Amino acid sequence: MKMKKKREKVAPRLLKRKEFEEDRKSVLEGVPKDAPSLSQAYELTQKAAQVGFDWPDIEGVLKKLDEEIGEFREALSLRNRRKIREEIGDLFFVLANVSRFLQINPEEALKETLKKFVSRFRYIEMALHRAGKSFPQSNLIEMDRLWEESKKKIKMRFTD
Repeated sequence: MKMKKKREKVAPRLLKRKEFEEDRKSVLEGVPKDAPSLSQAYELTQKAAQVGFDWPDIEGVLKKLDEEIGEFREALSLRNRRKIREEIGDLFFVLANVSRFLQINPEEALKETLKKFVSRFRYIEMALHRAGKSFPQSNLIEMDRLWEESKKKIKMRFTD
């Protein structure tokens, strides 16, 4: 009998809580879960900032970036893969927030960097091919020299 009475007392509380959770809308709603993660991070921080959850200036965001880099280094020193993964995620998140703060879309910024990387790497491939070499026949010093050479020779235009 006591259990039945106890359940009757608990059930109304749970129902009210469930109703509250169903009716409750979050400021963060509306960010597509299937969007790329950097875009989600950008949009989530944008929504939080719209209600005042933001740093007053870029310095606060940069201090947070420094803090996260420190935590990442610590996780690396501990060789804790779970913690390393978590800290890498935190770094991406704060970098997306830096992007948002500067009104630079992180997806677009990363895509431009990927274009540069591919172009420079292709330069290394072609230079090695012209020299009659393959990657195993080269070394990091030579590849790094070619990388730096590619930066001088290949000019990529960026749009503002």
